[in-house]
Formats: sequence, C-alpha cells, structure tokens
Amino acid sequence: MKRYAIIVAGGKGLRMGGEIPKQFLPIKGRPVLMRTLDAFYRYDKSVELILVLPADQQDYWHELCAQHAFEVPYSMATGGETRFHSVRNGLSFVPDNEECIIAVHDGVRPFVDSDVIERCFSDAVSKGAVVPVVPVVDTVRRVADDGGASITENRNAFRLVQTPQTFSGRLLKAAYAMPYQDGFTDDASVVEAYGHKVDLVDGSRENIKITTPFDLKVAEAILSD
Repeated sequence: MKRYAIIVAGGKGLRMGGEIPKQFLPIKGRPVLMRTLDAFYRYDKSVELILVLPADQQDYWHELCAQHAFEVPYSMATGGETRFHSVRNGLSFVPDNEECIIAVHDGVRPFVDSDVIERCFSDAVSKGAVVPVVPVVDTVRRVADDGGASITENRNAFRLVQTPQTFSGRLLKAAYAMPYQDGFTDDASVVEAYGHKVDLVDGSRENIKITTPFDLKVAEAILSD
C-alpha cells in the first residue's frame, strides 16, 4: 500500500529568540528540517515525502538545499494560516480515493527512529488512526481555571503525544474536509472530531520536538551519543 509522510514545518522560531525559524537551525552543521526528512528517507525510500513550508520561507529553504547538496526527493506544499490548513494543503498532493497510509510529522522532530515510523505505518493499516506516545514521568498537577488551588493528578492516566500521527488516507482526507475548529490541536483531534477512534503506539524519548534553545542542546547531545 502506498505510504506518504507530510512533514509540516511552519514555525517562526519565536521561542528561539532569533530571526531564523527553528526548522532551519543547524544541529552539528545540518539544518533540523533536513535531518527530519533524512529520517523518513532512511526508513524507506519508497515513502513519498510532502514538505509543507510557508511561502516566505521556501526560497531560503532552497538556498539551504543547494548549500548542503540536499537530494532527498519531496513535493512542496505551501503552509496555511494554521497547522490544520497546512496539513490540508499537504493532503492536496495525495490523490482522492487512493488506498494509502499517511503519516503527518513535525518538521522539528529530527530524531524519530525507524522503529517508531514502522509501528505507526503498520498499526494504521489495521486501526485506521494511531499516534505515538510516551509515559509521563514527572508528577502532574492540575491548576484551577482561576489560577488558584491545584491538585495532583494520576500521571499513569496521561501520555505525551508525539508524531508521526498516522492514518488511513481516506479517513484523514475526509476528516480534513471538515471546517476548521479552534479545538483542532493536532491531526488526532481532527480525526476524533470526525468520529473515529485514535489508538496509541509506543513512541521514543529521543523523538523530541525542538522549540527552545535548550532543546538544541539536547539535540547536540543526542547526536554526540
């Protein structure tokens, strides 16, 4: 069955405190986004990659590709107003009614390993919708809406969600045909709003999302290990 991976990279890097969007920052000399695409290409070269970037970042990306002789094949879609609209634009590159599996992955998660990708693709065939997760290891407290009292929650009842969130192609395209809602925080929330159950698979601790300068330090340490 045909497999796609939509790599969404729309960040502006505000939490990094710099002008270069975080997906373009280098980790040991190679931009984050290239390492992310590398991970899927290394997993299986037959997976069709669809990169979603804001229009005003595409020229800079092409310059980086030329500088680094980046040759991983991909299609380019233009980012939208929100992540929801960006994914929808990426989905336009997938033919309607095609029997396929589609993974949606954060462009700033460069350390997703082949085992996680394989679990997501494989389980999505039978379950239709899966997301990788890891257990919560810290104590969790719930804060009242008014910022007052807080209470400890059972951390065993929670999981931290990662990507690639992976789905039957027909299911994902049908879900993204719905109108946008503020509650759409990721692809799983869209599919759940459409009425389909989302199953969980094991993620990995190394599959970090790079959003702060500290995350870059962790990324350097992962590569040095």
